[in-house]
Amino acid sequence: MTEVVLRAERLFKSFGALKATNDVSLDLRKGEIHALIGPNGAGKSTLIQQITGHLASDSGFVELLGTPLTGLGPAQRAQLGLGRTFQISALAMEHTVLQNAVLGALGQRGTVMRFFAPVMRDKSLLAVAQEALAQVGLSAFAGTRTADLSHGQRRQLEVAVALTLKPKVFLMDEPMAGLGLEGATQMIGLLKELRQAAPILLIEHDMDAVFALADRISVLVYGEIIATGTPEEIKVNPEIRRAYLGDEVPA
Repeated sequence: MTEVVLRAERLFKSFGALKATNDVSLDLRKGEIHALIGPNGAGKSTLIQQITGHLASDSGFVELLGTPLTGLGPAQRAQLGLGRTFQISALAMEHTVLQNAVLGALGQRGTVMRFFAPVMRDKSLLAVAQEALAQVGLSAFAGTRTADLSHGQRRQLEVAVALTLKPKVFLMDEPMAGLGLEGATQMIGLLKELRQAAPILLIEHDMDAVFALADRISVLVYGEIIATGTPEEIKVNPEIRRAYLGDEVPA
């Protein structure tokens, strides 16, 4: 059996009468991309926040390589190996590409940044940052102000920052958002390579990308996972077509 790296078990989260996640269980296995799809308001963002520790669950638990994460905050979970990219960019736009990557590497140490200039002369941090930029194809843009990057390049930089954390798992929230055809094609290629470094839990609305990348797909509707299966199984499931996919399934 393929090793389970990340496990979320029987997660519940309610906001008043609304059950945002209702008995949600899923796992992520070594070397795979597991896509989480569902309509707007299905509970995907709530689930990711429960996994990352930004939101406390009402009940249930999350484990990373068998280690319980209950009671740990986002920073502690990141240091243990949860690497996240966001739907809305969290980059420092006035800093250079290299500076953003170095800040990510500093976060992996769990060190508070006191003086920026000395940090930028730290050879070990620079090495980690430069390696991550090389992995995503941004080495030539190391000195570029982040605000001057294209949208697609910023998405690549977000992945590089996550890589500096030496993650055991990637949690990626709509990495295709706002990308054109060329940018999406590049991102798909990058994610196919990254899965060898760490498995990816992918939240994505671009169905072409989902079916091109995913080994398994879980469908979340009204806070509940209604099905998990291979892309082929999801494509032909009539309940999923009615609930979510409709005409969005690629031929």
